[in-house]
Amino acid sequence: MPDSRPPFRADHVGSFLRSPAWKEARAKHDKGEIDDAALAAVEDREIERVIAKQAEVGLKLATDGDFRRTTWHNDFFAGLAGCERSIAERGVPFAGKESTRRSFKIVGKVSFGNHPALAHFKFLAAHTKAMPKITIPAPGVAHFRRGAALYEDVYSDAESFFADFGTAYAEAVKAFYAAGCRYLQLDDTAWAHLGSERMRTMVRERGEDPDDLADLYARTIETALKAKPADMAITTHLCHGNFQSSWSSEGDYEKIAEILLARLDYDGYFLEYDTERAGGFEPLRFLPKGKKRVVLGIITSKSGELESKDTVKRRIEEASKYVDPDQCCLSPQCGFASTEEGNLLSEDQQWAKLRHVVEIATEVWGEA
Repeated sequence: MPDSRPPFRADHVGSFLRSPAWKEARAKHDKGEIDDAALAAVEDREIERVIAKQAEVGLKLATDGDFRRTTWHNDFFAGLAGCERSIAERGVPFAGKESTRRSFKIVGKVSFGNHPALAHFKFLAAHTKAMPKITIPAPGVAHFRRGAALYEDVYSDAESFFADFGTAYAEAVKAFYAAGCRYLQLDDTAWAHLGSERMRTMVRERGEDPDDLADLYARTIETALKAKPADMAITTHLCHGNFQSSWSSEGDYEKIAEILLARLDYDGYFLEYDTERAGGFEPLRFLPKGKKRVVLGIITSKSGELESKDTVKRRIEEASKYVDPDQCCLSPQCGFASTEEGNLLSEDQQWAKLRHVVEIATEVWGEA
């Protein structure tokens, strides 16, 4: 029987390249030349277009491509009660470039509140026959690079802040479920960075222990996952950074694999494996046998060149030395546009990549 539970054999992390029409509308909105309603109308139209394209290439899921956001994470955090938008002194350093300075700050006690992402999900769900998937940043993402500077104006310590943050994420899970969501994903650079010795050194230099941080993040996620109903799938995506085809960290999953794969009750794990920066498949041995799935990000979203099918299949075979192949799926290693700037490939190449994922998954598992 075809397997209808997510993550799917052929899946996608979430974001898509912003269209020229989207970019034009955003630019006009920033200049005050069009209002919120006019911008939303363009976003609606462009989201309907990418929904149709996802169905055309054969995906069983649909995302809105992050077409309501300028970045994959800051828009969501800024939408929480107790948070607001801000501009950072500098962007996040990537290999050879620096990301946008758009950010957020905490101005009061944090809760989920009447988050605008709920309306975004409802629009997606109303316009697709596939399974609608919403992606939000994981809680550790807000804290990892900023440490206590994130919350110290409002909270006295990390424990009290993350207690509220965990409750906010539990509220998010319940609210998305009530809105009809059955496929939610937490995108997480913090866990990937905790596998990087360079990033772990950064954490130590500001006076924190990276292993203590991992436990704190895990407890926060556990609070959220306890709110998950049985018929809702929640996955996570680990990312080493994705900005204009660049990256921000490197390191394998060995240091964090046991706590991530065995302790945290996610239904699936999207793991980057498109370059040697993420190491080998050995950490997959910690994935418990059963219903959990690992989505192998073997195909890169950072360039338009199509990987050899034989090479991709060979790598899936390599992974199966450490994890049951029936617990594996395939996807690009990340989205195509974690920020509005997008990666360095064309829209045609983007869709060819996803069609490639569907074809290979069908050949390997008999279904996408």
